[in-house]
Amino acid sequence: MKVNVEVTCTPEEARAFFGLPDIKPMQDRIMGEIEERLKSSLNSMNPEQVFKTWLPASMQGVEQMQQMQQVFWQQLAGIASGKKG
Repeated sequence: MKVNVEVTCTPEEARAFFGLPDIKPMQDRIMGEIEERLKSSLNSMNPEQVFKTWLPASMQGVEQMQQMQQVFWQQLAGIASGKKG
């Protein structure tokens, strides 16, 4: 025997039925605070600081990335030519 029960209700009605709290006011306050913090930190950061923040600490410059790339290609060329080290 197969029984299908279909319930049509809004999320608010389902939350009330199961006795769950309404956390929308809290979410709204938290999202407002997060938005304000993001705005203030974005306004205070210049592009160079943003770039440094996004890169890992070990790669905080384009020069370092270029050097790493150069070493990689040298090692790859050494492997291809049969040299060790």
